[in-house]
Amino acid sequence: MQTVTARGEVVSSKHEASRGAVVAAVIGNALEFYDFTVYAFFAAIIGREFFPADSALGALLLSVAAFGVGFLARPLGGIVIGRYADRAGRKPAMLLTLALMAVGMAIIAFAPPYASIGLAAPGLIVLARLIQGFAWGGEAGPTTSFLVETAPAGKRARYASWQVVSQGLAVLVAGTIGVLASASLSAEHMQAWGWRIPFVLGLAVIPVGLILRRNMHETGSPAGTAPSFAAATASMQGRYWKCVTLATLIIIPSTVTVYVNNYMTSYALTLLHFPMTMSIAVTMMVGACMVVAALTGGMLADRFGRKVVMIVPCALLMLVAYPAFVVLNSWHSLITLFAVPAVLALLTGSHAAAVITIIPETFPKVLRSTGLSISYAIAATVFGGSTQFVVTWLLRVTGNPLSPAFYIIGACALGLLGMTLLNETRDAALD
Repeated sequence: MQTVTARGEVVSSKHEASRGAVVAAVIGNALEFYDFTVYAFFAAIIGREFFPADSALGALLLSVAAFGVGFLARPLGGIVIGRYADRAGRKPAMLLTLALMAVGMAIIAFAPPYASIGLAAPGLIVLARLIQGFAWGGEAGPTTSFLVETAPAGKRARYASWQVVSQGLAVLVAGTIGVLASASLSAEHMQAWGWRIPFVLGLAVIPVGLILRRNMHETGSPAGTAPSFAAATASMQGRYWKCVTLATLIIIPSTVTVYVNNYMTSYALTLLHFPMTMSIAVTMMVGACMVVAALTGGMLADRFGRKVVMIVPCALLMLVAYPAFVVLNSWHSLITLFAVPAVLALLTGSHAAAVITIIPETFPKVLRSTGLSISYAIAATVFGGSTQFVVTWLLRVTGNPLSPAFYIIGACALGLLGMTLLNETRDAALD
């Protein structure tokens, strides 16, 4: 049974998502950010274990470079898995991405160090990041498409915002585990094996996710009925690549700022000389702020529209980035260490909820997953994946501790350009 709301939204009772379906959809995204956060926590240790160098900062640089390698596989994953989701359905694509995530995480969790197997050790880490990058490139498209396609009338942004909420929850959980591990284990035990525990725990969640995804309903086109990519893009009368470009631009600010915030752990340890336990606690607080901001942003986007909820926080983020890092570097206190990432997280989470909604609403069903996957993968690869490496390199070359602020400002400028050019989609009906 279908009903049409006053705003033109088509609602099907069989597609109203249960809580289990929402959890099934966002669990992969949560694991992505959990894995990223854990890797960021222990990047220095991983660098020493797998990437020997002549200095601690050099090992850290090699470690974050290996993480960035995974982003190179994202565009390919976005194209291959995104198109697979549009042709075969959201469900099989989501099962595939989660299975690939399991393989990558298992390699990292159990890979022998450089001291045991030599150059094969960093090779395994790079292989794991490539597998995970391919999976993550194809994860956002089908899962977010599923959420907006299954949402009740007037609640598409609230449902889609759970993608961002899951990121915050993942960061919060990863932070909790990181604090407990750091507080419970000696530095020697942490270096030897303790850093592997969070990866093993993340791996243990994947079977639950696979079971949930096997039991979810399908919202995409029936397998074999979707038109070819050329025919589907032709139906948009030349607007497809324009939409992909604008979607990529609006993802950049949240992608860069999220990764800068997660990088705060290494930043605080290396430059501000805070203890690891306190630095990881900052990341926990960032996760909590992202949850609150995303839920609020989703509700506001359903009420006032997507564009205003994207533009206002993004503009504020651009304005406060530089003074925030000036404060962080001028006053080395716990207050500033917590306050700066909190402000960035609140502004990022609120506008990201609208961003993750407007993109799938911009594309027709037969291109929805592909369009979002490609846009997200490009933004994450070119900007998100390079964040840790670029910021670390800038800090090393220039010695300027304000480098992260300049990166955020540039990202926001690109995002605001795309946000002003995209059409409002709150009242648009989905096919």
